[in-house]
Order: sequence, then C-alpha cells, then structure tokens
Amino acid sequence: MKYLISILIILFCSSVFAQQKDSTSFKKNAVDSLLLSDSTKSKKKYDVDAIVFANASDSLIFDVQKKKMFVHGSGELKYKTTDLKSAKIFVDYNTNELVAFGAVDTSDTAKVKLKQSPRLTEGAETYEGERIKYNFKNQRGYISLAKNKDKGQTYAGEEVNKVDKSTYFIKNGTFTTCDSDTPHTYFSSSEMKVIQKDKIIARWIFMYIGGVPFPIPLPFAVFPNETGRRSGIIIPAYGQENNRGQYFRNFGYFLSMNDYMDLALTGDYYTKGGWGARSRFRYAERYNFTGTVNAGYSKIILGETNDPGREERTDWNLSWYHNQQINPSTRLDVNLQFLSSNFFRNNSINYNDILSQDITSNATFSKIWDESGASLSINYNRTQNLTSGNIYESLPNINFSKSMTYPFKRENVESLNEQKWYELIGYSYSGQFTNNRRKTEGNLNVRAGVLHNISLSASPKFGYFNVSPSFNYSEKWYNKRVKYEYQTIETTNPSTGAKTTRDTLVESRINEFNFVRTFSMSMNASTRLYGILNPNILGIESFRHTLTPSVSYNYQPDFSSDAWGYYDSYKKSNGEVIRYDKYSGEVFGGVSSGQSQSLFFSLGNVFEIKMAKNPNDTTKEQKKIQLLNLNASVGYNFAADSMKLSDLSLGYRTQIGDLLSFSGSSSYTFYDYAVTGKDGSGNDVYQRINQYLASNRKGLLRLTNFSFSVSTSLSGEKLKPAETNKQQKEQKDEGFNAFAKKDYIGVYDQEQSPDLTIPWNLSLSYNYNFSKPTPNQSQSYSNLNADLGFSLTKNWKFTIRGSYDFETKQVSAPQVTIYRDLHCWEMNFNWNPLGYYSGFRFEIRLKAPELQDIKVTKSGGLYSGRR
Repeated sequence: MKYLISILIILFCSSVFAQQKDSTSFKKNAVDSLLLSDSTKSKKKYDVDAIVFANASDSLIFDVQKKKMFVHGSGELKYKTTDLKSAKIFVDYNTNELVAFGAVDTSDTAKVKLKQSPRLTEGAETYEGERIKYNFKNQRGYISLAKNKDKGQTYAGEEVNKVDKSTYFIKNGTFTTCDSDTPHTYFSSSEMKVIQKDKIIARWIFMYIGGVPFPIPLPFAVFPNETGRRSGIIIPAYGQENNRGQYFRNFGYFLSMNDYMDLALTGDYYTKGGWGARSRFRYAERYNFTGTVNAGYSKIILGETNDPGREERTDWNLSWYHNQQINPSTRLDVNLQFLSSNFFRNNSINYNDILSQDITSNATFSKIWDESGASLSINYNRTQNLTSGNIYESLPNINFSKSMTYPFKRENVESLNEQKWYELIGYSYSGQFTNNRRKTEGNLNVRAGVLHNISLSASPKFGYFNVSPSFNYSEKWYNKRVKYEYQTIETTNPSTGAKTTRDTLVESRINEFNFVRTFSMSMNASTRLYGILNPNILGIESFRHTLTPSVSYNYQPDFSSDAWGYYDSYKKSNGEVIRYDKYSGEVFGGVSSGQSQSLFFSLGNVFEIKMAKNPNDTTKEQKKIQLLNLNASVGYNFAADSMKLSDLSLGYRTQIGDLLSFSGSSSYTFYDYAVTGKDGSGNDVYQRINQYLASNRKGLLRLTNFSFSVSTSLSGEKLKPAETNKQQKEQKDEGFNAFAKKDYIGVYDQEQSPDLTIPWNLSLSYNYNFSKPTPNQSQSYSNLNADLGFSLTKNWKFTIRGSYDFETKQVSAPQVTIYRDLHCWEMNFNWNPLGYYSGFRFEIRLKAPELQDIKVTKSGGLYSGRR
C-alpha cells in the first residue's frame, strides 16, 4: 500500500534536523543521537544553506552517515527556487548533486516508455527529460532527451549540458515557437547553444514544415531568445515591377540602443535604377515624454537610359512627433510633417496617405496658471496642399487668456442669495498675436496682427429667470492696410495708330500702424420649465419634458460709417463710388458693415424617461434614457433695411441605447422668391424678395436645407471569458511599454491580428444632405459607409469596407481583408477591387514576432508598387 512521507531537513549553523511524518523509518533515539552528534561538530560548514522540502508517494530514505537521500514514487524536492519532480530521485549532499529518472511504464510490453519523467523547474524556467543530473549548488547539470519551454519558445535535444546559470549546449536539438504537442514548424540543428534571455545560436539548420524538411539548410542562424526590442538585421522583401525592375525593399538594421530609444535604418534598391533610404528614431521616458523622428529620401528612375520617355523623380519627407508633460500645468505637443508633393503617391501603398490632399502640422506649447485662471499657448501651424503646392502657415500664433474674474466678490461668500448685485460683475480677457505666411503660386504673402478681446458681464438671477447683460470690446492692431485706386490706362494700336483707354483697379499696401476698435452689447434672459408625467406602465416610471426658452438682444453700431474711419472709397470712370474695408485682407479681418439690432429667440427641448427600478435588485441604479433633443432658433434684425426676419433653424439628435445614433438639422425661410431674369441657358433666375410667403398665400415656411446622419455599431458577444480579459488587462498594466507601436519594421504597416473572439461586428453610417436655396435649384448628396467583419469559424476572419454614393451610383474605395489563423502561422489577404489604386496582397507568415520575416508573399497592382 502506497503512503506519503514528508521530511524537512534544516542544515543551519552546523546543525542537521530531520523530522518524519507518518513513517517509522526513524526512531526517536536515532533522531536524538543525530542531533547530539551534530551538535559536537560546531565548526563544520555545509554547502546546503536553506530548507530542503521532500515528499514521495512510495518511500523516502535518508542515510545519515553518508548524507544521502533516496526518493521513490512521485518524488518531489524543493530547494530555494528549484523544484524537481520525478519517479526516482537520488541526492548526495556531500557533492550537492542529484540524479533523477523516470520509472518503466508497466503498461508498455516493450518496456520502452517511461512514466513520471524528471521535470525540473528553476525560477520561471522548466526543463523536461529522460534523465537529469544536476548540481543544485552551482546550477550546472546534464539532461538527456531534454525539453524546455519558455515564453512561447520551446527547444529540445538528445543531450543538454548546462555550463552555467544561463548557458546550455544542446546536441541534436530543435527549436520552435509552436505550442502544439507535435509542432507544425520547427528548426533542427545538430549543435545548438542557448543563452537564456539573449539568443540561440545554431549551425546547419533545417526548417521542418508539417514534418517535411525544407531541402536547403541554413549554414548558421541566430534566433532571439528574449521578447521585446532587440537589435538585428531587417529582412527585405523582394519582387519585380514593370517600370522599376526587380527590387529589394525595406532592407536595413534595427538598433535597440537602450530601454528609452531605438533606431531603424532601411532602404530600397531597384535594378532598373532608383533607390530609397529611410530612418526612424524613437525615444520615450515614462511619465515624461515620447517622440518619433522619421526621414526619407527616394530617387525613382522610370525607363532605360536612352529612352525618350525616361523620367527621374526625387521625393523626400521629414516628420517629428513629440508629446511631453513638462509639469502638471505645462505641456508640449509637436506633430510636424514636411514632404514633397508626390512622396505619398510614389512611395506609399496606404489608402489614407495616397488619398490625402492636405498635410497639416502643429506644434503647441501650453501653460496654465490655475490660481489666477490664466493660460498661455504658443502655436505653429502649417498646411500644405499636395495638389497645388500652396502652403499656409502661422508662425507664431500666441494666445493668452484669463478666465472670468469677479473683482468685487467677497471672500467666503458662495451662496448667490448672500451675494450683492455688484459681486456678480466679472470680466475676462483674451489676447492673440498671429503672423500668417501664405505661399500661393510662388507668391509669398505675409500678414501679422494683434487681437485683444475684453468681455464685461454679470449674471444676476431674478426669481426663476437668469439675466446676463454683457459688453464686449475688441481691438485689432495692424501694420498694414489696403488701398484701391482706379487708373485709366491708354494704349495705342501700332498698326492703326488708334488709341484706346481702359480702367484698371490697382491694389497697393500701405505700411502704417493702425488700430481697429469695435464693441457690442447684449442682454440674455433664460429660464427652465419642467413637465413630468408618471405613467408607471411598461416599465416606465416617469416621463420628463424639459423646456429651456431664452431670448437675447444684441446691438452693434455701423462701423462702416465715415465717422469711424475704417472704410475708404474709390471712384470709377463712370462716376460710381465704391466703398471698401481697408482692413478686410488682414489676419483678423476688418469690420462689419451696417448697424445690427437683433433679437434672437431659442427654445430647447429635452424628452427623457426614467425606467422603473427592479424591487428585487437593490444594487442597480435607476436607468434614465434621453429620447430626443430638439432645438429651434430664429432672429429679427431691427436695423436691417429689408428681410429682417432670419431663417428658422432646427437641430435634433437622439441616441437609442448603444445601438443607434441619429442627428440632423434643417433650415426654413419666411420670404418669397421672384424671377429677376434669365441665365445663360435661358432658365429663370430667382432672387429672395422682401415679401413673406404667408402674405402671398404660399404657406408659412419653405425648406432651404435639410441634413441628417444615422450611425450604428453592432458586434456579437465576445467569446473570451471575462476572467481572461481581466488577466490580459492586468498583464498589460504590469509594465510600461515605452513604444506603443510594434517594433516590427516591415514593408507594409500592417495592422495587428484581428480579434477572433468577436464572432461579428458591423459599423454603418448613412449621411444625407438636401439643399434648395431657390425654388428652381436643388442639390442632394447621400452615401452609405459600411465596415463589416465576421468569423466563419474560430480561425477565419473576413472584413469588408466600402462606401456607396447614391447620387453617382458608385462604390468608393472598397477593400476586402481575409485573415486565417494557422496556429503558429497566419494568413492575410488584402484586396482593393476597384479604382486606380486597385491591387491585392497575399501573405502567409509565422506568428512569432521574432520570426515574422519568414513568409511567402504575392502581390499585384497597388501592393506591388505599381503607380
């Protein structure tokens, strides 16, 4: 009958203590004599300096005189971080060595199979073999028919010699990243050297796929044996293009400098001429800053040397991304990108890059002073149009603002009922300096100016009404103004001698410092009304309708009058006088013409329901659902000479749970239209007249614009257990990944493998816009965008993206992606079926990040580099 024996051996300060549980192998007097004997040897020291735990299911024998231990039957030894399990274990404490081997499987008639083979765990590493000889003091040993698995990598061999804590020599070894019992893919070598957390070195390596060796071996190879960023050669892609010939693309070197920075240098070469070079430098420090610097240069040659259509293209790009939280109130964000107009077209296969029309760069330094409510930002902005080559940039753009401050407010008085009326008076300030540079068609235009805004307001409350009077003052500083003059130019016909004259408008810039001062006043009053109904039916406890009516009055004088001096005039040859704004072309514009006395009305409506609470569940809160948000506004300008009533504007939106989002707007006019003439095609030309539709018995309103959008995002319930998601999140939060983007440098900036735990997902958005500015003119636009992903099985993932224009009846930028999980391999197929940028790309590659360059690729069209 099998029984369990446990023994605790403590060798500390020349003492040996042995204790047996549930065993009669040792008598009490034997234990006492052992203690007595060892107590007289106080000067002897033992190499075993920690507790050794041992147990077995059969027997455990300790030879006190020879200091040896024999473990039989499912034995286990634990010493420090070392754990050994085996059918038989023999330990010699004199030499600090142990030998472990399995027992013959009696069910095997050939007496070949073993059971309870040795399994040695050392920290996070586990080794398995047929026989293990191990020195647990210096951690050197020998393993026959060994197998080790660590962090997704498995290496095995007939014999393994461990020469130190991290170095192994393996005879007839194999290496694989496949976790199957019978690996689908592995590498075999007669001699291997494994350096833990560093590399695996092997020579004459055969690659086996499905048990079949690749016929051509590698003379040697070095495999990374550590996850994360590592320096090494970037394997290139190769292929052929019609215009450029055969190519090697994205060949280079990745240098992991340290935990905070790395560098990637890559290049392209084409046999018919042309080359490219790129670099990427990344840096990061936790809780401080991250950044990337990219640079690229390419020279593309199309055609042979003597071809008449030979063409050479030179493109370049330079970008810098930097984000830094200097301190809690100071931040620096940089996103700068400079490139030649055809860089994306000639060097990228990314849809978004190729279809880009504008490249926008920004760099912003911001500072906030919480105590005073002041903030400062210094910004550089640049927009480059890739089609026209026009460049618009602001350098610098400085903004300073101070939030609303109440200078008369008493300290320690927060209640509005206790505050005096003058304590509610506050002011705010904002200032801006801008220097704009515009380069259009080779001409450089520079404009600069300073803008000051001061707002004075109060917010008293009278009963249920909030009243907010305000006064706004604006001052603009310019160093230039525009001047227009009509000049009569006389020309003479050289053949006839006849003289003709024509009038020409001449624009000139006057350099002088000017101030443009404007102001406006307003008064706003608002309140809030509630309507509540408690039906208590269909799970609805209550219904609430919230109305927010408001009325505001705005006044602004006519700054175009001669008294202000902001307008000038010129006279045509026919005597007609034309007035113009002298500052309309400056960075902050000029002044508005005409007096404004406007009264605006707005009404906000919010419809909500509150669901009844489950009386059996006291942990959940009552659910509130917003059914509809509807806003309406209209205005009346008393100072206008005609058509004083503005259009009626409506806005509405709703959200149906997490499934459907709907928003829209519409505008209506109160005025009629009349025919004022004919256009070039003989069609009637309509113009709005100062007559109400109701006066002409044509109804009260006429629709001029209507638009709405509907979007939804649906997905099947995740198949992955919640506990697994929690574990993944905890693992993700354990450490800091300084470089969020993957370290793999490839020809194609591929997305991460899709989440196969989501059986399907669907995103739909529909946009519609209808515009009818006049009764005989209308224009509509509608399109549908779709993104569908679904898994036929747990290993197949299909994704279909595209957009359909209902007006042109055309599909825009469709794309089909197919992904197949092949266990330790993966397949990707991308297909763009339509358009100039159509093409396909098929790839099968190993999953392991360190082996992703082992792949088979076939591409055509856009993905092959064809332009």
